[in-house]
Amino acid sequence: MRHCHKWGQKFQDYGFRLTVSREAILEVLSNSNTHLSAEDIYLAVHSGNPAIGLTTIYRTLELLEHTGIVSKFEFGHGRAKYELAEEFSNKKHHHHLICKKCRKVIDYEDFITEEKEYITKAEIGLQNKYGFDIDNHIIHFYGICPECKTG
Repeated sequence: MRHCHKWGQKFQDYGFRLTVSREAILEVLSNSNTHLSAEDIYLAVHSGNPAIGLTTIYRTLELLEHTGIVSKFEFGHGRAKYELAEEFSNKKHHHHLICKKCRKVIDYEDFITEEKEYITKAEIGLQNKYGFDIDNHIIHFYGICPECKTG
């Protein structure tokens, strides 16, 4: 397991143990290229670990979000989606394009110059105005994807 040491250290920092069920959930998230719901994670974990129930998945995801290991997203699907936080993931920093019609979520990291300039300017302005040290951000853009526009 690639990130086990990082996860284990983060759990120790918060006074928690890295249990078999927590490790299994983290492994599923680390092997996924998409945002997963608790039910998706349950189905993936349960096949190899039938003793891990859906309640354990929900409790563990809440803990993982609290420790900053996992990011939780509400994309308007009616159920939360999860992915590993950037420092524990192979993914680079990215933003989301979300189709309001089909609910498809597109991760993108090839930011346009104007976007980078605007975000940098906004972060500096917010830091100056509120004295808040910003070290990360999450951006979602909502609209209609090309498939839904033509369909």
